[in-house]
Amino acid sequence: MPPERKDKIGFGNLTLIQKPGDFCYGVDAVIISDFAAKCKKPIKKAADMGTGTGIIPLILSYKTQIPEIFGFEIQKDALALAKRNVSGNGLDNRIKIVDCDIKNIPGNLCGTMDMVVTNPPYVEVGSGLKNPDVPMAGARHEITADMNDFFNAAAKLLKNKGDFYMVHRPSRLTDLLFFARKNGLEPKEMRLVCPDKEKTANIVMLHCTKGGGKELKILKPLFIYDMVGNYSREIMEIYERECQK
Repeated sequence: MPPERKDKIGFGNLTLIQKPGDFCYGVDAVIISDFAAKCKKPIKKAADMGTGTGIIPLILSYKTQIPEIFGFEIQKDALALAKRNVSGNGLDNRIKIVDCDIKNIPGNLCGTMDMVVTNPPYVEVGSGLKNPDVPMAGARHEITADMNDFFNAAAKLLKNKGDFYMVHRPSRLTDLLFFARKNGLEPKEMRLVCPDKEKTANIVMLHCTKGGGKELKILKPLFIYDMVGNYSREIMEIYERECQK
């Protein structure tokens, strides 16, 4: 297995230790962090479910002033890396990494969060080829928790009128909307993400509110690349990089 590496990921001077042989973060984690960071409500406490190496809490700590951010993780190797990443960036005072199965949320955390974010496994058990590598399989397939488990956990964690942000695949949009309402999380905003203006969406971002009113706003699509193959202006702004000429 390749050794771990320490990457400079931007967002100020943040760094991230990753293991290339396991699951490394991608654009999904970055765009859902940015989507959640644009929440207009005052957020005092937030949680990321299935935090992996801690990328979402790290980005949220840079893009927001949220004073207390939790990262829940069940895989031991990822949990250890997430704790090292938090300490390595000097963020122990704001980010707490917790060994937690989202199907068993500790009672003292129920109803305490203003915001919950997640970039969960996308693939249902029994669908697609499962990677034999355990960390990779756990990041992509619903092995330890399924879609309903994530919505149920978010509903337990959130205060009334708290906000939930999830990134997923458009092919499972029907399931997303069904499980959201089933768990009392009303879909409020949806944004499709496309590779470019000529391709169909391959990512969807959903914002729900616990106990919210029934009105879903469809936001304009986000395009990853422009028509010459460079990152789009909006993606460059999200990553806070200079636009390519």
